[in-house]
Amino acid sequence: MRYGLSDQVSAVAEREHVLPAIRAGNPRFSIAVRDLMTALQPTGFPAKNWPQICSAIQAEKFLRVNGLEIESVEGPRSKQSSTVVVRYRIVDPKPQEQPAALPAGGAGPKASQETPEEWAHRMTGKLFGLMKEEIAALGGSEAYLRWVRGYDEDEAA
Repeated sequence: MRYGLSDQVSAVAEREHVLPAIRAGNPRFSIAVRDLMTALQPTGFPAKNWPQICSAIQAEKFLRVNGLEIESVEGPRSKQSSTVVVRYRIVDPKPQEQPAALPAGGAGPKASQETPEEWAHRMTGKLFGLMKEEIAALGGSEAYLRWVRGYDEDEAA
């Protein structure tokens, strides 16, 4: 399954910066956007997509999931540049142990061992092939699209 660009940024930032700071017991750490881009390039992240990186590491979701608070953002006024450095304070050093949302059936042993992001990707992965039988029953994907559109393209021509 493919992640969105912000998910890629968040995952690398967490792996390379947040978790090492938590493990080391550092209450404060910083992320330089240029360093994060260097770490993202091997994953196929678009070169020079500084605004995406800056937005992702300053987003409320990233802060909440990782138990962080922004102390300062250094760089230009736009806060969207390769020179941006975000300084964080860890306010909740163990947010990964608390799943954000659990499946309707309750928390099984697997849920407690995975991050909310891993859980979401595992759950959405189950959606692949959901319409396979319905599409086949209508005669294939082209027939399905004609049905969705509400007319037969042959009649419309």
